[in-house]
Amino acid sequence: MTDERAARKRWTAAACVAAAAFSISPLRAAEMPDDFVYLRDVDPSIRQDMRYAGSDNFTGAAVPGYKAAECILLREAADALKAVQADLKPKGLTLRVYDCYRPTQAVAAFVAWAKKPDDPDAKAVHYPNLKKTDLFPGYIATRSGHSRGATLDLTLEPTDGAETHPRGINCLAPEKDFAPDGSLAMGTSFDCFDVKANTQTPGLTTNEMENRALLRDAMAARGFKNYPLEWWHYTFEPEPYPNTYFNFPILPRPDGGNG
Repeated sequence: MTDERAARKRWTAAACVAAAAFSISPLRAAEMPDDFVYLRDVDPSIRQDMRYAGSDNFTGAAVPGYKAAECILLREAADALKAVQADLKPKGLTLRVYDCYRPTQAVAAFVAWAKKPDDPDAKAVHYPNLKKTDLFPGYIATRSGHSRGATLDLTLEPTDGAETHPRGINCLAPEKDFAPDGSLAMGTSFDCFDVKANTQTPGLTTNEMENRALLRDAMAARGFKNYPLEWWHYTFEPEPYPNTYFNFPILPRPDGGNG
C-alpha cells in the first residue's frame, strides 16, 4: 500500500469515528452525566424547596426541563454542600435549597417569559419596583451558571422550624426574625428582582445582615463563592465545567423517589 493510499484510509477511518461520535452526542446530551448526582442521595437532611418544578415561582408555572422536584449537582459541589450542612448542624440550622442544576431549556423559557406582556401577579410578588422590560437582560440572562452544575440558590432555616410554603407575598415585605417560608430573615425572599436582594445593600436590619453573613461565611468555608447581586446564589469553585452548559432534564430519581 502506498503512503498516499494509507493516508487516505487513515483519514476515512478518522472521519467515520468523528461522524459516529457526532451522531450519538445528542443522545448523550439528554442524559445526566455520571459525575452529576441527586443531592438527596448525598445528604437527605438538606431541605429541598425546588421552586421551578412547580408554580411557586416568578413565571407562575412549572418550568420546562424540571420534571421532578429534585436538586441535582456535580458530585464535587454536592459533597461540599454536605460539609456545609454538617458545619451548621451544631448551630441548630439547616440549608434549604431553591434551585440547583438548571437545564438550558429552562433558561430559554425564562428569556421567553421576560419578553411576553407584563404579568401583574408576578410583578406584585417578584419585581414590585420594576417593569418587566427591565428584567431582561439585566436580571434574566441568556446563559446561567446553574446550567454548569456547580451553582445553586439556597438559604438557612432552623432545624426544628416548620416548613411552610406561602404564596403571593411581596418579596420585599418585612420579615422580622423569619421569612414567610420559615427560613431566616434575609431582607427579601428568593427570586426577588430588586437591589435589596444584593448581598451588600442598604436598608437591612442588623438581624438580616447577620443572617446573610452567616450564610456567606458557612458557604465560603467549603469553597462556595457568592454572586453579589443575589444573596441566595452560590457557586462551587473551581468549577469543574466552567465553559459547558448542560441541557439534560431533571427527572425523578431512578428508584422512583421524589422526596
